Amino acid sequence: MPTPQEIETRLEQILLTVQKPGRYVGGEFNQVVKPWPQVKTRVALVFPDIYDIGVSNLGLTILYDELNSRPDVLAERAYAPWIDMEQAMREVGIPLYSLESKHPLREFQIIGISLPYETLYTNALNCLDLAGIPIFGKDRTEAHPLVIAGGQAAFNPEPMHAFIDAFVIGEGEEVIHEIVDSEQEWREQGRNRAELLDRLAGIEGVYVPSLFTVDYHSDGRIQSIRTIAEKSSIPVQKRILGTLPPPTTRFLVPSVDVVHNRVAVEIMRGCTRGCRFCHAGFVNRPVRERPVDEIVHALDIALQKTGYEEIALLSLSSSDYTHIVELVEAVSRHFAGKHLTITLPSLRIESFSVDLMDRLKENRSSGGFTLAPEAATERMRSTINKPVSTDQLMETARAVYSRGWTSLKLYFMIGHPLETLEDVQAIADVCNEVWKEGRRLVGGRARVHAGISTFVPKPHTPFQWVSCDTGEQIQSKLTLLKRELKSPGIKMTWTGPRETFLEASLSRGDRRISQVIYSAWQNGAKFDAWQDHYRYETWLEAFADCDLDPVFYSHRERSIDETLPWSHISTGVRPSYLVNQYQASLEARIQPDCRLECLACGILPAYNPIRKDHPGILWKCPEVR
Repeated sequence: MPTPQEIETRLEQILLTVQKPGRYVGGEFNQVVKPWPQVKTRVALVFPDIYDIGVSNLGLTILYDELNSRPDVLAERAYAPWIDMEQAMREVGIPLYSLESKHPLREFQIIGISLPYETLYTNALNCLDLAGIPIFGKDRTEAHPLVIAGGQAAFNPEPMHAFIDAFVIGEGEEVIHEIVDSEQEWREQGRNRAELLDRLAGIEGVYVPSLFTVDYHSDGRIQSIRTIAEKSSIPVQKRILGTLPPPTTRFLVPSVDVVHNRVAVEIMRGCTRGCRFCHAGFVNRPVRERPVDEIVHALDIALQKTGYEEIALLSLSSSDYTHIVELVEAVSRHFAGKHLTITLPSLRIESFSVDLMDRLKENRSSGGFTLAPEAATERMRSTINKPVSTDQLMETARAVYSRGWTSLKLYFMIGHPLETLEDVQAIADVCNEVWKEGRRLVGGRARVHAGISTFVPKPHTPFQWVSCDTGEQIQSKLTLLKRELKSPGIKMTWTGPRETFLEASLSRGDRRISQVIYSAWQNGAKFDAWQDHYRYETWLEAFADCDLDPVFYSHRERSIDETLPWSHISTGVRPSYLVNQYQASLEARIQPDCRLECLACGILPAYNPIRKDHPGILWKCPEVR
């Protein structure tokens, strides 16, 4: 392995030959650099996409801050190099390195890979290969770093099981410290790698895939999932924080333009809405909120430390934050006159949401307003448990246009269970009606952006058993929408059937998919989330090479009693609750918001240490009062 000095010398040879060399040099304001020899444990946090996307990822930012708060640990960062940079690195012999100190990743004790979505899988393999770390966990020895992974895609860890030593299931702020402590104790005792994995398996929220085995039926379905180690138990329970710690205030300030240059504070974690397609809404339960004064204080400090001019108040459903009016008023008052852009994503479809944004009118940009109806007919909304009427949507649209916004983005999803072409036609009808209403209120400036995604059944949701639309079904629905949405003020963007095929095949994959991922990567697949780099035919060939049918994973309906690849992973939500919600969807039955009526999903009793006496932190579910 080259030394950091040799890496810097070689970088000087290639940086001016690649796009955006600022992605690869580090030195950002607020980066943390510690003396390498003086810390006990060195952790490399890897986001397997380009710097422009990964540097502002809030999860990675939180872990970076958490680890660097310890005097015995340093955390540094690495991102996937773009195509041109990777080629140059391989040509001159530069392994994947950390931005802070330019040390090769292979010299760290722990590699932490973020997996927020499935289309990063081949990038993760490419990062390991570029770092000189064996791609398969079975090939690593005591001389190699421990490779861990977490993120939303880790709730079904099986497709990546062959490449990752241990997965963090759930929230990482506390468990990352326990992993570091275990690795330190293991290293001091000089034991073998198997002993380290055994130690990690004893930590709540940590899944060590090599300590489990899977049996299959002759038709390819899973027969059983078994543990082969004493410290491993089934199910592996998600790690949950009882209360959210104070927000991170030390944000990196990139020296090049990136996707998000802003201070982001998570005001609430979890959601009570119960949209049946929503993976995040089910796996991030229960709801926990941060106090208003803590949020405002964190924003104040972070803005002073960064000089950013944009604030994002993040949650899955910002309007559901208990003290949202108080928070908006406090933020508006505290930052009055500072000309900040303040965003509240994930707002409910109601005029109340427009009122909230109107209170921030001094700070808002002149751009658009975003709403997510997801479906356009009452039957479909009842199926997916999104109880928003068309009248309510139109009332909100009128409020948006009448208060000065000229552009409205509407997110819809095609391919919901039981959907017909009439339901798809209704999407076009609603978009056209909204645009006409906009023209009436603001004239020719009115714009509607229809963002059309395709439903993919996700693990741990009530729709985990249903089939995904075929490519032909998706294409016919998109053709209809393109034909109907031709007004000059309407823009349509969409997810194509080939991209949907890959996400659907990977998200519900079992252990055998790891060989497909490896085969696809060997044949050049990477940056699969980037449309101009996604290789559909390469993935079809990879399935064929592994003698697996992608339709088995993407378009097959599962029976309720089938053992699913993630059946041994528990999010704290009862399987019986998911079954009940699935049955309710078949009957187009709306279920109430958990804040109005507890439906006994199981999440709160499953986690006893939650503080039920802390007002404003945890919504008090009647089930646990």
